[in-house]
Amino acid sequence: MSNFVRLLIEYCLQMAFTLGIVFLFGKVIALCNGGFYNALGSKGRAVCYATGFIGTPIHESAHALMCLVFGHKIVEIKFFQMNSSDGTLGYVSHSYNPKNLWQRLGNLFIGVAPILVGAGVLCLLLYLMLPEMFTKVIDILINIDIGGEPIGALKSIGKSFAVMFGYIDHWQWWLFLLVGSFIALHMTLSDADTKGALSGVIFFLIIFLVVDVLLILINPALLSKFTGGISVFGNFMIFFFCIFLVIALTLLCIAKILAKVLHF
Repeated sequence: MSNFVRLLIEYCLQMAFTLGIVFLFGKVIALCNGGFYNALGSKGRAVCYATGFIGTPIHESAHALMCLVFGHKIVEIKFFQMNSSDGTLGYVSHSYNPKNLWQRLGNLFIGVAPILVGAGVLCLLLYLMLPEMFTKVIDILINIDIGGEPIGALKSIGKSFAVMFGYIDHWQWWLFLLVGSFIALHMTLSDADTKGALSGVIFFLIIFLVVDVLLILINPALLSKFTGGISVFGNFMIFFFCIFLVIALTLLCIAKILAKVLHF
């Protein structure tokens, strides 16, 4: 295999484990959440407020955190508000220097921050509430090789969920599910979030390409190790995104059942 072909394959894998995972799950979860609130009809807004007092501050805190990391100036921030004229529960208004490449790259991470930080919060909750289960799941995830053995990787992810549901008789598991539901229902990326994120994608692509070229010129094995590290990150994100997805799909089904029974 030529170095050029190897570079192309490794680069595509890296993008799949990063941008691909984030935007794919972000879109699917957004569709599920939208369907959930629509199914509740006139009750949807009240449920949105009820869950928003936890989910919305986390959503906006995620944007604010990335603003600080990438040097953006936070102009105004609302962690949670009710009865706004346009229905917005919260927002972060920020500014940056368009000539600063680091700040331009930051637009991507600021835009998708609710998805990334939401997964991080779920990870922290698992660690604090069910440390034994957390350890078992992590041991499975770090040994997954999606690029090399995709079928085996999917089985391993399924195994990690089996471990997770093995603790269903613990009250901490149900508390995790409740808090996770509040978070998942407000991890939806708004149109403004997506637009802002896309403005930073090109710089993300360029940075990874430059790093990959340098690594393969120094030693092709370094490029493979770099991709391996990215894939481990991807495994963690897939697992916690799948938790979001399972919660979102479950809530959607519950909402549709309630709509039929109670005639919302």
